[in-house]
Amino acid sequence: MDPALQRRPDLPPPVESMTSKLNWLRAGVLGANDGIVSTSALMVGVAGAGTAVTGILTAGVAALVAGAFSMGVGEYVSVSSQRDSERAAIRRERALLRANPDGQIDQLAHMYEERGLAPGTAHRVAVELTQADPLRAHLDVEYKLDPDDLNNPWAAAGASALAFSLGSLIPLLAALLAPASWMPWSIVAATVTALLLTGIVSARIGASSKRAATLRVLIGGVVALAATWLIGSLLGTPVH
Repeated sequence: MDPALQRRPDLPPPVESMTSKLNWLRAGVLGANDGIVSTSALMVGVAGAGTAVTGILTAGVAALVAGAFSMGVGEYVSVSSQRDSERAAIRRERALLRANPDGQIDQLAHMYEERGLAPGTAHRVAVELTQADPLRAHLDVEYKLDPDDLNNPWAAAGASALAFSLGSLIPLLAALLAPASWMPWSIVAATVTALLLTGIVSARIGASSKRAATLRVLIGGVVALAATWLIGSLLGTPVH
């Protein structure tokens, strides 16, 4: 292959690799944020009903366990479906390469022409990439897919469940460490603080406005807490 077409080791990783890492990090932050809001809202709602301390803590632990399993299973199913689609694409490209290798070179060259390369250059690139690894060349251009780095549903499920659990631990720890009479307020304070932090982190990941990001998560979290507290106060029956 032409050395000019190879990536130098001192250059940063490809955009696809960086994007994948950012997506995983963003998913982790969102999972933690979900754990924070859903667990704290449930605990505050139960507290609004006049439930005893043990009942509030039980509700928090139940929310953590149920939410972690739900997030993990949902992520596993989603990523498994995506991986099945990726494997189907690999099988399809392999079959096309066996059936019509010359036509696949022309197709690859055409796709590079559509990206701005001159016809001669596009054909040369297609030929050299095909000589190196025809399957990888087509998968990269057509699907942005690396056949050696498919999505792992177990890893995705574990990461999602872990992120949710870590977020849920924040209101739980706040409830455990605070005096019983201050428990709802300690949960609210811990939740607001955690949401501010996740908002800042998500803004840094997305290179967006910190103020806008923190306001979004903070308003959403506070509304959820207020709604569950109101529902618990109006409709709830104390659990002792």
